[in-house]
Amino acid sequence: MTKVVLAVVGLFASLQINAQNIDKSDAQDPVSGGSSINIAVSKFDAADADSFYEEAESLERKGSFNEALTMFGKAAFEYNAVKNFNRYGQAIIKMSNMHYQLGRFTDAEQILLNVALKNYSKLGSKSGLMNTYNLLGKVYLANSKYTQSMWFYTQQGILAKQLKSNNSYIESVLGIAQVKIKKKDFTLALRDLKTAEFLASSIKTNQYKSQIKDAREVIASKAIDKK
Repeated sequence: MTKVVLAVVGLFASLQINAQNIDKSDAQDPVSGGSSINIAVSKFDAADADSFYEEAESLERKGSFNEALTMFGKAAFEYNAVKNFNRYGQAIIKMSNMHYQLGRFTDAEQILLNVALKNYSKLGSKSGLMNTYNLLGKVYLANSKYTQSMWFYTQQGILAKQLKSNNSYIESVLGIAQVKIKKKDFTLALRDLKTAEFLASSIKTNQYKSQIKDAREVIASKAIDKK
């Protein structure tokens, strides 16, 4: 599966070259020596990409992750062709998330590392990198790679502070807490949960209340089992 994913991603990356070749071919005068000028028209359209993306989100909401993956892939293909690299990155992140939802952690990891990070690094997009780090933290946690997961959640938190993104910083703290729970560092995990709770209270949001509550219940049950 990983080879297939990378091949598809490679196809996306090469699309710009193919589109340029098509445009050059269309621009040539078919009549030798003719003086007429043909204006090259792109075979790809941002509107098509938006349409694919919207359809993919609809499928995602319905839980049809395989179908959504296909449509996000088509959207990424089109966005790359029209050089809308911000939207291209968003579609790539969505593709990775669909693999994550389907339990294909290695495929999600490869797309994030080999495509998403490189795309956002070239763009100099801290918000894009922050979102990529968050998903990498989730992917590595689900794949029981705790050291890597902790590192990416930490990187997310660093960028969240720089961007003054309170929600993303809270999510990074909660992600780190989940890693510590998996490693059975319950005392440290509880401290992180308390920090997340304080931060959520400071920005007056209940968004993370149930998540914090569930994490504490997991710690309590595991502590009992440990005893």
